[in-house]
Amino acid sequence: MRAALATAELAEAVGPVAGVEVVVWNGDGPVPDGDVEFWVPRYATRADVIDQGHHLRGLQVVQLQSAGYDGVAERLPAGVTLCNATGVHDDATAEHAVGLVLASLRGIPESVRQHGRWRSLPGRRSLADSRVLVLGYGSIGRALAERLLPMKAGVTAVASRERDDDLVGRVRGIDDLASLLPEQDVVVALVPFSDATRGLLDDAALSLLPDGALVVNVARGPVVDTDAVLRHAGRLRFALDVTDPEPLPDGHPLWDAPDVLITPHIAGGTTAMLPRISALVRDQLERAVAGVPLANVVSD
Repeated sequence: MRAALATAELAEAVGPVAGVEVVVWNGDGPVPDGDVEFWVPRYATRADVIDQGHHLRGLQVVQLQSAGYDGVAERLPAGVTLCNATGVHDDATAEHAVGLVLASLRGIPESVRQHGRWRSLPGRRSLADSRVLVLGYGSIGRALAERLLPMKAGVTAVASRERDDDLVGRVRGIDDLASLLPEQDVVVALVPFSDATRGLLDDAALSLLPDGALVVNVARGPVVDTDAVLRHAGRLRFALDVTDPEPLPDGHPLWDAPDVLITPHIAGGTTAMLPRISALVRDQLERAVAGVPLANVVSD
């Protein structure tokens, strides 16, 4: 089997796999000669790069380096199996979410902007005893809850369906969201992006939150309605690692909106990524050679 990996660094980290010839190809320029059955595009893959899959002869599997896969499956040739990187970014994304929560609650951006002037910020909310709603309780949501609970936050998890859970006790269904929002101090969006989650936190949803509540988005930008953010900024706080539009252009009103902290979609791309993605790719290649089912299949 022949596999095309996006970078030489990833190929080196994956190492040799019996029965697999590895070529390095980042999706730009001429496609590799001969058949390429397995392709790992680069992280944060553009749509036009995914379209290159139509030019790879013999393509059977595309393994993404991201957990999100919105807009990818429909651009691939028919019959190609698409796998995402569930588990690879759990720790880094959960860490970033905690960082955004702490920075926003404790007024760190305000303190940085006061450089040269000593101005105390009394009465800031502590994460301890705060009520935090984890909106999207997949593997990243669970990793976030594992960090919040030791910090003495009260955690409510919401997923597509209600179920029991050994960590948070009971996961609430998405139909309960409207009744839960008025009780929250912090909401962290982690839902996968789809038509069902586009604008999930819109004006109506944000209006249900109490004054001073914090909304963190580490999912996809369109999950939180940008116009609604601008209407509620100042009454609510926002910490956004993803935005709509993205990249957020210079001069966009979100940059100057009150109580809005923005980071440029950096939650997942840390030093924790390479060892985890290389382990996943190596395992997937070994599975493919052995003819056993692949992990993380999201479309075939």
